[in-house]
Amino acid sequence: MIFQVGIENNNEGRSIAWALEHPGCFAYGMKPQAAITNLEGALNKYAGWILHHEPKTWLTFTEAEIELVVNGTWDVYFVNDDLDIASEMDGYSVESFFPYDWKPLTTEEIKRALDMLVWSRDDLLRILHGLTMEKLNQTYTGERWSINGVLAHLGGAEWWYMERLGLAFPRANVPEEPITRLEKVRSHFNKVLFKMDGVKQVVGTDGEIWSPRKVLRRALWHERDHVEHIKKLIAMSGKFIETG
Repeated sequence: MIFQVGIENNNEGRSIAWALEHPGCFAYGMKPQAAITNLEGALNKYAGWILHHEPKTWLTFTEAEIELVVNGTWDVYFVNDDLDIASEMDGYSVESFFPYDWKPLTTEEIKRALDMLVWSRDDLLRILHGLTMEKLNQTYTGERWSINGVLAHLGGAEWWYMERLGLAFPRANVPEEPITRLEKVRSHFNKVLFKMDGVKQVVGTDGEIWSPRKVLRRALWHERDHVEHIKKLIAMSGKFIETG
């Protein structure tokens, strides 16, 4: 089975291989080829994740053939408030927009995405179960956030993705409490996504190009990535949780 792939370089010093037809499926590598190599294992894990939740899975394959799409390599760069090229220290990162991201989402893709958003949120809540407030607020050497900090970041980023398309509710209405923020933002995100069937909206915001497909790609990536991040923080705290 052929999988169309885009490569994003210089994302926090690493490369990301995106399975463009399958939001939420990605792999990291220190170099582009390493990310591509790692993607095959990520595809198998992703297909297993879907099968675990959906016995009549839409993704079955025996062998993955990875195909880099035309104009499918993006090097992240940085711009300042005046949209001039800037250093990483002084700028905002302009992240990947592939030709595939221009394509409007279909009814079937939205239905699948809504299912996957439920599954990824269930994965997140499962690993949080039983954690005390002390554990949620514990800080770690070399880590930017506590677990609660990660949760607040997740909710804020998902709101920000919608804001890129001009579809977010007012920033002042974003809750401070992390779980409440996650719930409110996700509820709105689902309503927005449900209405994106066939929408050909592509916009430029703060020097970066956005579309419904890119927003979905990054939202599913972001939550699944931070589920693994939180698992790492839990392991660092010495507490093991069985996630099923």
